[in-house]
Amino acid sequence: MEQIRVTDLKTAFDEMNGFGQGVRAPYATLADWLGSVGIEDLRKKSIEAELLFRRTGITFAVSGDTEACERLIPFDLIPRIIAAAEWRQLAAGIEQRVKALNAFLYDIYHRQEIIRAGRIPAELVIQNGAFVPEMIGVEPERGIYAHIIGIDIVRTGESEFYVLEDNTRTPSGVSYMLENRETMMHMFPDLFAENRVAPVEIYPAYLRQTLESVAPRHLAGDPAIAVLTPGLYNSAYFEHAFLADQMGVELVEGADLVVLAGRLMMKTTQGLRPVDVLYRRVDDAFLDPLTFDPASLLGVPGLMDVYRAGNVTIVNAPGAGIADDKAIYSYIPEIVEFYMGAPSILKNVPTYNCRQPEALAYVIENMGELVVKEVHGSGGYGMLVGPAAARGEIETFRARVKANPDRYIAQPTLALSTCPTLVEEGIAPRHLDLRPFVLVGDEVRLVPGGLTRVALTKGSLVVNSSQGGGTKDTWVLKD
Repeated sequence: MEQIRVTDLKTAFDEMNGFGQGVRAPYATLADWLGSVGIEDLRKKSIEAELLFRRTGITFAVSGDTEACERLIPFDLIPRIIAAAEWRQLAAGIEQRVKALNAFLYDIYHRQEIIRAGRIPAELVIQNGAFVPEMIGVEPERGIYAHIIGIDIVRTGESEFYVLEDNTRTPSGVSYMLENRETMMHMFPDLFAENRVAPVEIYPAYLRQTLESVAPRHLAGDPAIAVLTPGLYNSAYFEHAFLADQMGVELVEGADLVVLAGRLMMKTTQGLRPVDVLYRRVDDAFLDPLTFDPASLLGVPGLMDVYRAGNVTIVNAPGAGIADDKAIYSYIPEIVEFYMGAPSILKNVPTYNCRQPEALAYVIENMGELVVKEVHGSGGYGMLVGPAAARGEIETFRARVKANPDRYIAQPTLALSTCPTLVEEGIAPRHLDLRPFVLVGDEVRLVPGGLTRVALTKGSLVVNSSQGGGTKDTWVLKD
């Protein structure tokens, strides 16, 4: 297994100061600015930013929160900066990766050549809970299954980037990327004037162009697009409403839709209107009670019949989630090389798949040094960060993994890069990751940057908002 830097806050790569050799070039202007403003001024600006977010209504729901069901995601004023050359490296790797993921999805629902070639175990696909047999033989428009993908990337050095995971189901967070930028431009226009920062506000236009490009080809006019939300109480409802508004399309719930004469129709005050592209933010199991969970009230009875007939495009396609399954993740380098004919530009984090006896034995023996994750876990739940865990917690996880090894993977504890962050004691380094959002349709569209998530607790590696993480604006500098 590849040797990579294990976590130590004192030796982690800092994106402003490197490994202590001085301010890096992309941060030069920001470092001068930070040296000219006082901590109290920054704290006042931070309060002002929080008020802006509250007025906008940017909240998320916290599972199991007994104090309040809605919270603001903490926003840090100090941006994370990526040089133009660094972004080109990332963009090339991201484009290669999303093309390979879609080729893999098309293949496993058709001829399954990668399985025939022995490059990935058949049972890992066929017996996977995210594999949707109802999608076998279905021909999605342009052969695309995952149209909207969030790629979670971490950094460990000057030019060392790793993909932590791929999100091919219903990736969230893009609204925070857009609102973070708008807030920063409102509060610090002079700082933007001193830095050549690439825009991100083009994302809603890119998203609409992508959705239009994958509409059923037999349409005579412009496609009708709708965003399907589970409803007001979903944790990402703000984002669903925000994106629908930004694109100028309808936000609908399952009860607003009906299948009639082989078409998906939307109920309006002017009567029924067809929907040609459905950007769904509802999980596979709830999309169509006639095909999946019969108890679902969130989806539309008969939707899959319309989809299989080619009369509506569902974005992302049902069954796309198998491409972000954590057991599949360990095979992504094989997948990229198989479909793209070249090694993966972006590296995976070395991964122990506990379904393999040798890997399982190593994980059981070294659990206190590893990050152990549930294959189907998300949001920072169902995982163990070995170096930060108590002995009892490690023993509990050890028993779980022994009992159900197929449900777990493990990875070395990476030294995630840090970035200066405004915290209680002043400005201090905090670990972070990056989620760029990439759109796949008639072309691959990628806005420069993404959502930077930051762990606000000293030494913590868990950046998820559900676990107390915050966000930063991400600046990609122009040449």
